[in-house]
Amino acid sequence: MSSSQPFIPSSPISPSAGPLRKSRFTYKHLSQLALSSNTSPLRVIAHVDLDAFYAQCEGIRLGIAEDQPLAVQQWQGLIAINYPARKFGLTRFITISEAKKLCPNLIMQHVATWKEGDAKWAYHQDALAHIATHKVSLDPYRLESRRILACVKDVLPPPPVQRVEKASVDEVFLDLSAQVHSILLARYPELSGPAPFDDPTECLPRPPTTALDWNTDALIDLDNNETEDDDPDWDDITMLIGSEIVRSVRAAIRERLKYTCSAGIARNKMIAKLGSGHKKPNQQTIVRNRAVQQFLGGFKFTKIRSLGGKLGEDIVSKFGMEQVSELLEAPLGQLKSKLGDDTGSWVYEIIRGEDTSEVNSRTQIKSMLSAKSFRPTINSYDQAAKWLRIFAADIFSRLVEEGVLENKRRPKTVNLHHRQGGQMRSRQAPIPSGRAIDENVLFEMAKNLLGQIIVDGRAWPCANLQLSVGGFEEGPTGNRGIGGFLVRGDEAKAVKRNTDEHLSDSLNSRPEKRPKSEHGAIQRFLSRQRTSHEESDEDVSSTRSDIGRFNASSSPPNSVNDWQQSEGYSSRGSGHSIANGDFASLGDSGNGSPTNSSILASNDVELYFCLECGRSRPTGSKEEHQDWHFAKSLAAAEKGNSSQQATSRGRASPKGLIVPKRTSTNKVAPHTQKKVEKGQSRLAFG
Repeated sequence: MSSSQPFIPSSPISPSAGPLRKSRFTYKHLSQLALSSNTSPLRVIAHVDLDAFYAQCEGIRLGIAEDQPLAVQQWQGLIAINYPARKFGLTRFITISEAKKLCPNLIMQHVATWKEGDAKWAYHQDALAHIATHKVSLDPYRLESRRILACVKDVLPPPPVQRVEKASVDEVFLDLSAQVHSILLARYPELSGPAPFDDPTECLPRPPTTALDWNTDALIDLDNNETEDDDPDWDDITMLIGSEIVRSVRAAIRERLKYTCSAGIARNKMIAKLGSGHKKPNQQTIVRNRAVQQFLGGFKFTKIRSLGGKLGEDIVSKFGMEQVSELLEAPLGQLKSKLGDDTGSWVYEIIRGEDTSEVNSRTQIKSMLSAKSFRPTINSYDQAAKWLRIFAADIFSRLVEEGVLENKRRPKTVNLHHRQGGQMRSRQAPIPSGRAIDENVLFEMAKNLLGQIIVDGRAWPCANLQLSVGGFEEGPTGNRGIGGFLVRGDEAKAVKRNTDEHLSDSLNSRPEKRPKSEHGAIQRFLSRQRTSHEESDEDVSSTRSDIGRFNASSSPPNSVNDWQQSEGYSSRGSGHSIANGDFASLGDSGNGSPTNSSILASNDVELYFCLECGRSRPTGSKEEHQDWHFAKSLAAAEKGNSSQQATSRGRASPKGLIVPKRTSTNKVAPHTQKKVEKGQSRLAFG
């Protein structure tokens, strides 16, 4: 939105007109504006405040004329009064009867309430008469607040240019600096170039404008040492652009949602908030940098953010003054001596309009509470459970606003406080991190906590119950739901068509299927072993044909037969039967291992004697050699089991071989087949 009055260029500079005038601001300040830096003197912050928000919500809901006096009632008090009713002298501190006397045609609407036993808040005409069984609900106003906030964000550019902080249910802060910067460069292209000599401390040229049109905005008078005759500088231009943006935001809220709001535009949050309340309703106030002292001088410093409460009372008691203009005369040293170094320095800066607080796009909520004081008290678990249901629904509606459904933020704990007489007891439980939070989850956890309190001691009569959630944490980012991996419509058809074409090409180019080998995996392993050791590819039967030739040769000392006798083993007629021929076949030199003579010929090689094949072997190849024996045994067992399964303990396979058991020392020890237990079955290899 542009100003109603176009900017008027200054007269051309002639050679005799003197040196080119410079601005007070530098190219560095301009770049800081683009980054929304809180230290930029060109910064633009706005505060938008809804006018008598609760009263406006009820007036719009009921379709009441804007000039009709209306007040929002909560039990026996008034919590909101619209501006037509304020003309009659109504304030929030008067009673209902007094309000009726001052304004006979006043409409009083009670806030929505949760009724005991109901699962949803509603507007009840008789809420005042049932204070014991009803609880106040502000959900209608929270819902309208979300709509207004969404409208504000829709008018502004998307993040990161957009910076919006929700200060409360009826007010927001806007950092307009980045957006103002982009508009400024579009209107004044001469600012887009680099700084002279690439020096960011070089001053900007003066604006080519001698007058600014502030439309209908309330413009704060300049400080005593400033005059309107002075030509505007770039901080005035940025304030003007900011006022145009805010005017468009307020117009959108009015047009789309029918709400009016007031606004303040200044260089920081503190001044902007004071400005939004300066002219109400439905107006906006601009506090230029040259008017800050004039504006703040008329306020009590207790009206400034963070200067109310105990700190403000402390300053009043120590200095005996309340006005900002009076406190400005106190030197920095005096403030530090009476308030402390940090607090004194902060007060010195803040009353001079210096505030560097950021506009946070997300205000971190630490906890949420829903409570009810009972008059008369409640005396049973069923009564308390009905209220816990209301508390859970109340808290969950606020969690939705906090983004729990989108998994943005979620609480970690649930707390229940119970007051019986003068004793307050509490219980806490963690919320399972992998479980979605909803109203029923909170309700069930609250009931469990109440049960713990009841078990621990006397719980009735109960005068107060409070349910709260806390320990908020950020949800995981970057995760996608299953819908993010799916495609639909034309995209899905295109993917299917490409997949079909690729599958067809794959089938056409697919090689012929190789026939399944008759030998199992173990047989193939043994084949590779024989190939690596330059053995001929013979099957088990051909290997057994060499047994006679091996037995015919001379046995070395400590042969297999000698080992069997020393260890108490027999070659036949025993449950530990081991056939000599089988050992001989496994120990055949065809396995690629060196013979005794070749090994013994090398004095440098450390040897061990293999009991299964009756040969001396290098110690370094012991494990590999034992693996070879083990694989050979498995092959024999697999072939034997395919023809006939052994059913009795100690019965040998058709080849007279029992599969050896591998021990913890990587040795292969003979063992017996255990008896099959009841309910078990013997599994065959392969």
